[in-house]
Amino acid sequence: MVFRMEPAKIKAVMPVAGLGTRFLPATKATPKEMLPVVDKPAIQYVVEEAVAAGIRDVLMIIGRNKNAIANHFDSVPELEEKLTQKGDDTKLGHVQRSSELADIHLLRQGEPKGLGHAVSRAQSHVGDTPFAVMLGDDLIDERNPLLPKMIEVNEQKQAMVIALMEVDPDQISLYGCASVEATDDPDVVKVLDLVEKPAKEDAPSNLAIIGRYLLTKEIFPVLEHTAPGKGNEIQLTDALKEVAADPENVDVYGVIFRGRRYDTGDKLDYIKAIVQLASDRDDLGPDLKPWLKDFAASI
Repeated sequence: MVFRMEPAKIKAVMPVAGLGTRFLPATKATPKEMLPVVDKPAIQYVVEEAVAAGIRDVLMIIGRNKNAIANHFDSVPELEEKLTQKGDDTKLGHVQRSSELADIHLLRQGEPKGLGHAVSRAQSHVGDTPFAVMLGDDLIDERNPLLPKMIEVNEQKQAMVIALMEVDPDQISLYGCASVEATDDPDVVKVLDLVEKPAKEDAPSNLAIIGRYLLTKEIFPVLEHTAPGKGNEIQLTDALKEVAADPENVDVYGVIFRGRRYDTGDKLDYIKAIVQLASDRDDLGPDLKPWLKDFAASI
């Protein structure tokens, strides 16, 4: 009998140790993951996505000066008491929600050696269970869930799963890129090879890796001997490339995501994400959209 992992047993790993240099000076003292996207920090969207997929155990791999992240997901009795006294139940609910979302665990990365190194640090926490690696720069719209499909493929194939997205070929050099073969599901492909940030002419496809991975314990021994790659960092893409090429290891599959994704990795995309999300909200959209039209017409 093949053992099937229940979604509730899957854990989430969120590497949040980066310095956020693209957003200096705002990130000099504030973690980039705590920058607000409308009225919630970016990292809360990611935790909410995990919870919506049935994951309540969240490990954050942190670096120095990341205490604000821990504080955000902790309770604040003084603030809650003041809001209670004011009778502001709406704001009280927002404050309490962040501290009740999930079981948050924190682990120091130590010396920052790249995404692959950060993932390897999670081994003692996740043990033998499959786990989702979720990067905070990628926000997935709650109306287009991605993780449930990845969990489904992991259960069916007993394989690692990465999230892929079709991008303009001119943009593929910004991403890891997958060489794939089709399956009987148009949204699922088998991964044959991976290339980190290839030139357009060298890219095997226009399928870019985005910041969601469903990994199994077999990734850890590979990460142990993965040499530093681009940027002199241990790249998770390099480890997955080795797994995909090894017929003795588990397979790697890709889920092609066709929904709404917001990139908060640089200043321009961060601004776009805020505008898009705010425009879709019932409390902000009706006033924001006409203003945007007028503003655009005046430029």
